Amino acid sequence: MKSKAQKLLYIVNPSSGKGEVNYKQEIQSFFADKEETAEIFELPKKCSIDKIKAAIEKSKADKVIAVGGDGTLKLVAECLLGTDTPIGIIPAGSANGMAKELGIPEDLAEALALNISGKPKQIHAVSINDELCIHLADIGFNAYIVKKFDDLPTRGMWTYAKAAWHAFWYHRKMDVEFNINGKTVKEKAAMVVVANAKQYGTGFEINPDGKLDDELFEVIIVKDYAVMEILKIWATKLPWNPEKIESFQTASLKITTKHKVHFQVDGEYFGKVKTVEAKIIPKAINVLVGPSFSSEL
Repeated sequence: MKSKAQKLLYIVNPSSGKGEVNYKQEIQSFFADKEETAEIFELPKKCSIDKIKAAIEKSKADKVIAVGGDGTLKLVAECLLGTDTPIGIIPAGSANGMAKELGIPEDLAEALALNISGKPKQIHAVSINDELCIHLADIGFNAYIVKKFDDLPTRGMWTYAKAAWHAFWYHRKMDVEFNINGKTVKEKAAMVVVANAKQYGTGFEINPDGKLDDELFEVIIVKDYAVMEILKIWATKLPWNPEKIESFQTASLKITTKHKVHFQVDGEYFGKVKTVEAKIIPKAINVLVGPSFSSEL
C-alpha cells in the first residue's frame, strides 16, 4: 500500500544570515517535481508566537521546518513544545549551532532532502528565566559578544571576531553564586554557560559531555578569560584545567550575581539580569537529525 505523501511547512526567516539566498524560491524549485507538498510561511519583522502557531495549525503539516538560525529554530520549538510533530532545520543563520549539533548538512539541497527522509529524535530542552533554550544560554562574556554582534551593521564570522575583540577589552568578570549537588559555589567568572547542547555555532565545543536526551543539562564556569585554555580545548580536545574551567550536571539551578550581567539564550540577547533560574524540560521536542548525528546521544 502506497504511503501518504508528506506535507511540509517551512517557517522562513527572511532576515537570517546574509540575505544571499532566496529560500522561498529555492524551496519551491526543489519541490516542483516532488510528490511531497511544501508550504511556506515567511516571518514578518514583527511576528508573535500566536501567529506562527496559527499558521502551523492551519497547515496541518506532517513536519515543520525552521529556515534560519538558532533563534528561528527556538521560535518553531516554542510553538511545538510537547507535541509529536517533527521539527526540521534549514541552516540559514549567521551561526547554526543546533544544525551542526544534529548533523544537518550545510548544503541546501541535501538539507531539503533530509527534511523528507530524516528520522525524528526526541530531545529535552531547558527553561531559563521562562525562556525556552534548546541550544546554549549564558551570562557574562559571550552574552556581551552577542550584544555587540547585534549592534554591528553586518553579519558573518568577521563581525563576530570584531565583537569578541571588543568584549576581551571591555567586559569585566562577575561575582556568581549558586548551590549544586549540596555544594555552594562562589566564583569570580568571565562567563557561566547553561548548556543543553555541546557546541556554539562557531564550532567551539564548550560542553563535550553534553547529551540531548539524558534529562540533565550542564553548567560550565569559565573562571577567567583563559584565552589560551579555550584555544587548547578547541585545537587539541584535551581536558580542561579545572582551575580555569569547571563543569557540573543538574536538572535545575538558580544562579545569582552581585551586579547585573549580560544574558543571552540561543543567540538572542535578553538584557542584563541578576538572577538566572533554569530547569530541564524532558522530552520537549522531536527534531529531524542528520546521518552524522551520534546515536549515542
